[in-house]
Amino acid sequence: MADHQRMRIHPVDLEAGRNRPSAPLVPSGSFQSDKGDPAQRANSQQHQQRGHGGYGHGPLPPPPRRAAPPAPPLPPPKRRGRGCCCRVLCCVAATAAVLTVLAAAAGAALYLVFRPQAPRYSVDRLAVSVFQVDPSTLTARAAFDVTVTAANPNARIGIHYGRGSSLSVWYGPYPLARGALPAFYQGRRNTTVLAVAMAGEVQLASAAVSGMRDAQRDGAVPLVFRADVPVRVQLGGLRLWRVTARVRCDLVVDRIMDVSSPIKIKASKCKFGFKL
Repeated sequence: MADHQRMRIHPVDLEAGRNRPSAPLVPSGSFQSDKGDPAQRANSQQHQQRGHGGYGHGPLPPPPRRAAPPAPPLPPPKRRGRGCCCRVLCCVAATAAVLTVLAAAAGAALYLVFRPQAPRYSVDRLAVSVFQVDPSTLTARAAFDVTVTAANPNARIGIHYGRGSSLSVWYGPYPLARGALPAFYQGRRNTTVLAVAMAGEVQLASAAVSGMRDAQRDGAVPLVFRADVPVRVQLGGLRLWRVTARVRCDLVVDRIMDVSSPIKIKASKCKFGFKL
């Protein structure tokens, strides 16, 4: 037994083994071992866990993408020009309404304080100094002396009569004579009598001359006295703006073509207003 178990020792050349090139245990192009480098394997596992959610069953498909909800429709563009015009018109209308209310309130207050009354006018006398009609041309030349009475019944209102007035006496559409009032101031509750000289020349139609003769024969010749006078009303110490007062007096006289005796005014009706 001892002989059979005796170990055999073979000589080994150590120098030859050192100089001989060692062949790689793993062929090129393959892994070094089945398990590989522990550090690389750990990094690979961490990378796989980050990329696949930490599961070792292979790469998972990417989650489905949700479709973005459709964008709401854009509102139509605002028409700024039209809206701006509407706002301007509303502001103008509101301002006009406010001014109207204020003017009405001021007018009502002035009326209650001053109690204005319209002045009264009348033609008291009409004297004809000249009235001639040329038979060849039918041109009438006339001269009148007219007495006009102006009455101011207001207790707190005065009237300023300015220059530039126009007085006239008409027969139908024909102005027979013209004149003017002097400028003066008429105080409160005052009556003023004015004597005005008037003269003129106008060409008449043959029918107008015939109608005038027939009216004089009947003793009723229609005439019209007109007056346009610039006036300014004074309320206490306040003098208002200038306006034109218009007077119209419808007269009926007994004659006009005969100057031998005074003319009688048979009817007189006067109206007063303001010229617009």
